[in-house]
Amino acid sequence: MTTLAENYNYVKEHIRIVPDFPKKGIMFLDITTALKDAKAMQMMVDFLYEKFKSENVDYVAGIESRGFIFGAALAYKLGCGFVTIRKPNKLPAKTIKEDYTLEYGTNTIEIHEDAIKSGDRVVVIDDLLATGGTAIAACNLIKRVGAEVVSTAFIIELDPLKGREKIESQGYKVISMLNYDLD
Repeated sequence: MTTLAENYNYVKEHIRIVPDFPKKGIMFLDITTALKDAKAMQMMVDFLYEKFKSENVDYVAGIESRGFIFGAALAYKLGCGFVTIRKPNKLPAKTIKEDYTLEYGTNTIEIHEDAIKSGDRVVVIDDLLATGGTAIAACNLIKRVGAEVVSTAFIIELDPLKGREKIESQGYKVISMLNYDLD
């Protein structure tokens, strides 16, 4: 039986670092190499499940695009619904939008206005926490429709960018599996 630290190290060993992507000076942590490894994938989903199995979650909201992978798998394990938070003009019905900034630009995300309702308990999930802008925007969308954000969750957290501090300063909980300091 492996320890949690051994599991975390196994997953970390399967994450590829790509320099200068998507722009010069960015060290991109590519989780696709961990996703293709069955053992690493199971460890990541099991980590998330253990964190939320007792939280009475109604929905997992996955942020486009890698948040879809973890969010759908987690929703399945939790026995709850899955909701997509998408880039602009990807959802077919009426949406609400939220603008945000990220470490290398700005963007907008959307959710169907009827995806969740007042009182629902929602976990917001993505693969990586950098500056926290995307996650805060997603939480704002959830709150605008009256639902409760149980927590945000990530596989990777980039500590130097202080996204955790920004999210927590907005009153949201942060769960992450792996911490990186790429300085």
